[in-house]
Amino acid sequence: MGAYILRRLLLIIPTLLGIMIINFTLVQFVPGGPIEQMLARMQGEGDVFAGFSGGQDMGAEETFGSDSDYVGARGLPKEFIEQMEVEFGFARIVCEDGFTGVPSVDDPACEKEMIGGLERFGMMMWNYLRLDFGESYFRSIGVMELVLEKMPVSISLGLWSTLIAYMVSIPLGIRKAVKDGSSFDTWTSGAIIVAYAIPGFLFAILLLVLFAGGSYFQIFPLRGLTSDNWEDLSLIGKVADYFWHITLPVLASTIAAFATLTLLTKNSFLDEIKKQYVITARAKGLSERKVLYGHVFRNAMLIVIAGFPAVFIGVFFSGSLIIETIFSLDGLGRLGFEAAVARDYPVIFGTLFVFGLIGLLVGILSDLMYVLVDPRIDFEKREG
Repeated sequence: MGAYILRRLLLIIPTLLGIMIINFTLVQFVPGGPIEQMLARMQGEGDVFAGFSGGQDMGAEETFGSDSDYVGARGLPKEFIEQMEVEFGFARIVCEDGFTGVPSVDDPACEKEMIGGLERFGMMMWNYLRLDFGESYFRSIGVMELVLEKMPVSISLGLWSTLIAYMVSIPLGIRKAVKDGSSFDTWTSGAIIVAYAIPGFLFAILLLVLFAGGSYFQIFPLRGLTSDNWEDLSLIGKVADYFWHITLPVLASTIAAFATLTLLTKNSFLDEIKKQYVITARAKGLSERKVLYGHVFRNAMLIVIAGFPAVFIGVFFSGSLIIETIFSLDGLGRLGFEAAVARDYPVIFGTLFVFGLIGLLVGILSDLMYVLVDPRIDFEKREG
């Protein structure tokens, strides 16, 4: 097993590199870079793409005045725009030999030199290997500091949503498999399918209207993860206040997860229950509980465990932009959306690198869980 884990860890390197190359390449074709965004803000333009004259290559040489490809650049000094290119890492200042002053783009002893995309990518990956993820273009804060600042919201939504989904769906799926075809199976299937069909944002709005002071009851708060006086509360008060705030967002983000996981568990158990070894175990006089949890469970849960990494990454890290917006929660979902809109490349690529790495490591963890659930599985023999 050790050799298999080592091979998987080594495979992370080319996989993560491929992810970064593909996304970095795609970004080159997206119009409106960070300088474009900054200029649009300074000029007070509501739409950064207004008057866009073509596909902007990030870091392409720009000219001053009406010939500039930057929207909103007219009326701004050329030196100012060039200085922004340097600050954003699209260009560097090259000075004459022997020059000892502070490099500046408007210094006669220095000149601007554009940095190509391949070189920028190499510099970015080298910094990432040293765990240097840079600083946000627009927030004046380190990328990891920004992620850690937003992490409590995503942890709260992702962790509780995943736990509730698994704690409810797996026992419910097993029960439905045992009672297959009964009235219990029928009405629970109808309920979870209806829940699956309801869009998450619509259910979130419904919860707000019903229980957060919309038109009926004002039981839960409208926004935030904690109250304004959270620091003044006792330990028990803080815990109660936290769960009071997180109840509605977690319900809204979990409702659609029940259907897939429950039906997957049910179908997996049904397949195993029909096999010969289950009939043999029952013929030996084993109790139904012993048959289900001593024999069927390990085999039936393999397919459920296989989907764990996708559920973990999808819910825990990506967050839910709509849920966070409706409940005024500032998490990773909104962070990713705002970074993409603003073309905040350090945030986009830094978080992509970190979450991609974690996702690959969780995939290895899933394989270890396979072995834990069913010790008969040996990945090294299978590969041999």
